[in-house]
Amino acid sequence: MSEPLPDLIEEVISHSELNIDTDDTALFIAQANEDEVALLLESLPIDERIILWQAIPVHKQLNTLLQMRGDPREVLIKEVNPEQWDKLFVGIDSEDLLELADSLPPELVERAYTAMDRQQKHYFTRANEYPEDQIGHWISHDFLVLPINARVRDAMRLIRREVPRHTDMIFLINRSGHFSEAVPIAKLYGLPEHIPLVDIALDDFLVISANAECEQVAKDVQLSGFGSLPVVDENQKLLGRIDVTTASELLLEYNERQIMSSVGMDENEDLFSPVRKSAKGRAIWLGINLLTAFLASAFIGMFEATLQQVVALAVLMPVVASMGGIAGSQTLTLMIRGLALKQVNPANFKILLIKEFKVGSLNGVIWAIVIGLVAVAWFQDPWLGVVIGIAILLNIIAAACAGIFVPVILDKLKIDPALSGSVILTTVTDIVGFVAFLGLGTLFLI
Repeated sequence: MSEPLPDLIEEVISHSELNIDTDDTALFIAQANEDEVALLLESLPIDERIILWQAIPVHKQLNTLLQMRGDPREVLIKEVNPEQWDKLFVGIDSEDLLELADSLPPELVERAYTAMDRQQKHYFTRANEYPEDQIGHWISHDFLVLPINARVRDAMRLIRREVPRHTDMIFLINRSGHFSEAVPIAKLYGLPEHIPLVDIALDDFLVISANAECEQVAKDVQLSGFGSLPVVDENQKLLGRIDVTTASELLLEYNERQIMSSVGMDENEDLFSPVRKSAKGRAIWLGINLLTAFLASAFIGMFEATLQQVVALAVLMPVVASMGGIAGSQTLTLMIRGLALKQVNPANFKILLIKEFKVGSLNGVIWAIVIGLVAVAWFQDPWLGVVIGIAILLNIIAAACAGIFVPVILDKLKIDPALSGSVILTTVTDIVGFVAFLGLGTLFLI
């Protein structure tokens, strides 16, 4: 960027009327890439965002929208005059429209579809035969392809033209359009022109099914060592390819979705979305947490008489819950990552469970002793130290086991562990911790 983002944000917000002809913002808009402009727009309150959007040249507006998240993009889409859309849709291709489709009203999707040529319309229709979580929805049609009987001379003629990004292979197809071989471009140089391309094709090359999940395909592309991998339908017909840039974008979106969903939020949420909309989106998650909190409180209520007689138990209760929550979260995070990378399966589950049980036991013993001694020094009651020490030990072990079982069970039930795992885990550790602590307090201190 020509100027640091924080300075640009401050400049735009500090001007009630943006003068793009004289300030640094005008220079930024002229020189910056569309992704940088998109980032600035998303960083602005809605009123200032609309002002800046109107200052962006028409030829940059479509690509800027493509770089933005869904919610902040929708704010700007509403500001585009109906007559402007025909200008924005000039040159739009199927991949652009697929990216924008969720943000555009149906009539504008149809308008953009009409603006595309026949080939792009075919690509768009075919991509929509696959849901958004399957790679067939996101394939690129910009690749190098030759018939299976082509020779080196044909390949050299082909690569003299403009080569698409991340192109290190030429795909060979038969007469029916079925994928056959992949030929590394690097192998072509220095070979006689008459050699058939099949003679220098790779023996083992990963081919992606259009029905495959985006997340796994993105990882496969990144680990393949190639610039892109071909995508075929159920009949092995070559549909397109997925390159490393698209794979990185899909993986970045997936990771961001996991992070946001872990607290019940949408990765497309606007930083400056209206208060009512933001509150509505988060209310459900707060409600779920409230129910689990009432459940934990119900168990605490069973020991009301104990708490009235031994006030120290009430003082130390948060320590028990906190230690179990942290220990469980560590194991849960490890398991969610392992499940996402397909590292956890029935063959190694028992070994992993035993290992985490041992880790929980070791940490439980260490911290039980430490916290027990602190409790004795604080309240001058040895039995209180014994009670909280045993409760800490039991809760940390229970947390480690819950951190293993909860995500696996949720995964089996086809529920995203990142979305609800932490809520369930916290409920388990709270209940186990409180029942153990207060139950032992009832036995030894009353």
